[in-house]
Amino acid sequence: MELSLSTSSVTPAVSRRQASLLLHNQQQVLGVSFASALKPGGRALRFPSRRPFPRPITCSASTAEPSSEVKKQLVRRNDVRNIAIVAHVDHGKTTLVDSMLRQAKVFRDNQVMQERIMDSNDLERERGITILSKNTSITYKNTKVNIIDTPGHSDFGGEVERVLNMVDGVLLVVDSVEGPMPQTRFVLKKALEFGHAVVVVVNKIDRPSARPEFVVNSTFELFIELNATDEQCDFQAIYASGIKGKAGLSPDDLSDDLGPLFEAIIRCVPGPNINKDGALQLLATNIEYDEHKGRIAIGRLHAGALRKGMDVRVCTSEDSCRFARISELFVYEKFYRVPVDSVAAGDICAVCGIDDIQIGETIADKVHGKPLPTIKVEEPTVKMSFSVNTSPFSGREGKYVTSRNLRDRLNRELERNLAMKVEDGETADTFIVSGRGTLHITILIENMRREGYEFMVGPPKVINKRVNDKLLEPYEIATVEVPENHMGPVVELLGKRRGQMFDMQGVGSEGTIFLRYKIPTRGLLGLRNAILTASRGTAILNTVFDSYGPWAGDISTRDLGSLVAFEDGTSTSYALASSQERGQMFVAAGADVYKGQIVGIHQRPGDLGLNICKKKAATNIRSNKDVTVVLDTPLTYSLDDCIEYIEEDELVEVTPSSIRMCKNPKMAKKGRS
Repeated sequence: MELSLSTSSVTPAVSRRQASLLLHNQQQVLGVSFASALKPGGRALRFPSRRPFPRPITCSASTAEPSSEVKKQLVRRNDVRNIAIVAHVDHGKTTLVDSMLRQAKVFRDNQVMQERIMDSNDLERERGITILSKNTSITYKNTKVNIIDTPGHSDFGGEVERVLNMVDGVLLVVDSVEGPMPQTRFVLKKALEFGHAVVVVVNKIDRPSARPEFVVNSTFELFIELNATDEQCDFQAIYASGIKGKAGLSPDDLSDDLGPLFEAIIRCVPGPNINKDGALQLLATNIEYDEHKGRIAIGRLHAGALRKGMDVRVCTSEDSCRFARISELFVYEKFYRVPVDSVAAGDICAVCGIDDIQIGETIADKVHGKPLPTIKVEEPTVKMSFSVNTSPFSGREGKYVTSRNLRDRLNRELERNLAMKVEDGETADTFIVSGRGTLHITILIENMRREGYEFMVGPPKVINKRVNDKLLEPYEIATVEVPENHMGPVVELLGKRRGQMFDMQGVGSEGTIFLRYKIPTRGLLGLRNAILTASRGTAILNTVFDSYGPWAGDISTRDLGSLVAFEDGTSTSYALASSQERGQMFVAAGADVYKGQIVGIHQRPGDLGLNICKKKAATNIRSNKDVTVVLDTPLTYSLDDCIEYIEEDELVEVTPSSIRMCKNPKMAKKGRS
């Protein structure tokens, strides 16, 4: 059987992509790599092999070609590779990095190594997600590989966008069952815009319902959809089990280690293009803080050489520059920062001594230095109000309680969190914080709470735009993975939230259905808990920002009202026994409450005032038998749950020890029944 394809007859780029897609879709039947089908001067290709996954011959290459003048000055540095590991949340990036570090002998044989070593933040370990990007490096066959582990959640997309400035290629990790997900699309789109080389790692290949053929085909279609170049579409696919530390060029033939993955990185990701003798240029891509060293700027050295004690110019733009001196210099070796006297162009390093440096500024040569283009990230889509705690319990548990404390902390967050914005609110003690999603802001709230701050936050609101007198609101792509027997209630729920289904497919042998929706961001507020309830805790919801679209109309996010305490005091079993007939309670007996605090969920629409501090009347008449009071277990709501629950006239009181909800005293109370 023969198939001839001459690229001379396929002139436009689009036609070549269509031909490439056609070949790729026939891969399973014909047993040919689409990677080799588009060679210049195409020739007949033979397909004797019956193997479903032949080994691709070539890899994608970086397509960001410099101008001809600059090209003469640039040289390729082959002893360094700079890569970022990007993927959708829970596709196994951090676990894969664990195995890479272990096999590169970063740790001693007798050293105890914890799981997800790159998730060093307490909050990351508790939630099982990566929040901040981290740097590490390994050495493979005399080549230093700088690895950056990035967050997988769409709310932390600003971290991914920044990191892509430092690297020349990415490892795109895709789950062998789920395939490309919303965040896969987002991170791949950014990587392709930068012109980076891409190595696709089909992870968790040992899962029983793995479908690598579908995943590679879907990933290739995603490349086509995102207008990747022909070279980028010609990606190398590696099949791996991150948790077992195995990889291979075929899903049925894995090596005993990650050798094929390391080889693919060295072969497919180009070394950095550097101007070795040019004027110094380093773009500050990340900021860390150390108690002894102060502010530490992290970035890749694009040109020249950086030395300890060197006088430099720090530039935001051509007109805005100041002078500074480098006090200390570090590079990343294995899992640590190692002090060095000088750094050559192409390497990633950490710089101390510039106390006021910001992300996006350029450390340049003192005389001939010119700034690099500043980092741009996408605009935030959700905002929340932060204000001073005004409840009767204010100041009991927190260390930092004033508006000045709050303002200083929020301004510090802006220095390293480019995707966040802070504006003054209507009053002097209120601030409007805008972020990429509710999780983006709740992580900040949780960090502040652990640092000893006490404050109040309002409900999340979407940031709308007005274009040509038309009101536009943000839309997101929501992907729901749900068992087939719970699909009905989930579809009904998403329909009420103005979601429009555009894809539905069955996955694997477990009877799981994938639903894809385009839904207003407003409809996602409070949706996660509702979907878990509708599916009895079995559904998985993932979202990523898509675009701004026309206003979708009114959306009801909550059908039930709140139970509100109408006096200060301590809750009693006697009062709670009768109150729990009205709905589900948030507080147990013996808890301190105050007037206006939300103590439960009403079983009907509208709020209801309750006295949960009422005591049993003491009389001199002895009863024959004391009535045994049986109380229901109160609902335990986390910070995320509380923020999803509250409505326009409600607030969340956040302290280091407690999270409470209350009615906003500044707003008129809505329909109390």
